[in-house]
Amino acid sequence: MSKFSIAIHGGAGTLVRGLMTPKLEREYTNALELALDAGAAILEQGGSSLDAVETAVKTLEDSPLFNAGKGAVFTADGTHEMDAAIMEGNELKAGAVSLITGIKNPVSLARDVMERSNHVFLAGEGAMRFAASLGYELESEAYFYDEVRYRQWQGIKDSDNFQLDHSVKKDGKFGTVGAVASDMHGNLAAATSTGGMTNKRWGRIGDSPIIGSGNYANNKTCAVSCTGSGEYFIRGVVAYDVSCLMEFKGYTLQQAASEVIQKRILELGGDGGLIAVDVNGNIAMPFNTEGMYRASLNSDGIRELGIYKD
Repeated sequence: MSKFSIAIHGGAGTLVRGLMTPKLEREYTNALELALDAGAAILEQGGSSLDAVETAVKTLEDSPLFNAGKGAVFTADGTHEMDAAIMEGNELKAGAVSLITGIKNPVSLARDVMERSNHVFLAGEGAMRFAASLGYELESEAYFYDEVRYRQWQGIKDSDNFQLDHSVKKDGKFGTVGAVASDMHGNLAAATSTGGMTNKRWGRIGDSPIIGSGNYANNKTCAVSCTGSGEYFIRGVVAYDVSCLMEFKGYTLQQAASEVIQKRILELGGDGGLIAVDVNGNIAMPFNTEGMYRASLNSDGIRELGIYKD
């Protein structure tokens, strides 16, 4: 097998033409292409899907444009709490972290949980102690400071309100990031990373780090990374639902992804989108919002890049 495919997302939401300047749109598309090409370069050289999705997500985490890593939103306490997950489809190994602070690339810590611990999911203080045991250096609060994110928070600070980042109509700053890939060896992988919601309280955790809800990979079916209203994606077990429809109902990737995003999650009252890839390199990127930052590339040279619902 010599085919490969990769898809990435930078969040779904109310992305309406005209709300952003042409300059800002170019910044987003450039950031997406940079991450896409970083992951694709690994696949082109025969590298693993796991390395490809980690690299692509790390690139997005390093950008202040997205709600992950450097661009993470402010919590009610004025801090940044980040979540991430990664999974490979061959042996169904997975790693996830939640409620971590100061870690530049949460997706890499999630991979270390998968490969260097006997666990799948570490959170809060324990996850931080695990990171320290591996020699992770913590970034200062200044590294995560972003003026637009700060203004977002100031607008609802000291209230009981919270703000789903993917639904914000102003400022042009959107979301959760993720990547899925199929490599030349037929292995699938998925990775997802997020900074959660603005002004979140009580250690809220969304779908992104939850295996089967916001992130999933299985070589029998597909690899999936989600973005949207996390509580609904958790209740709908969305990422696994796509895989389940393929494995037990015989749906194609496109049929399964469309069923879940265009019907099932809407029936629950949620919105958002996902990216998915199957072992044959087919790609699906459905969303039920006004837009979703997305990009994909395969070994045939077919490249797709989009923001709005075209």
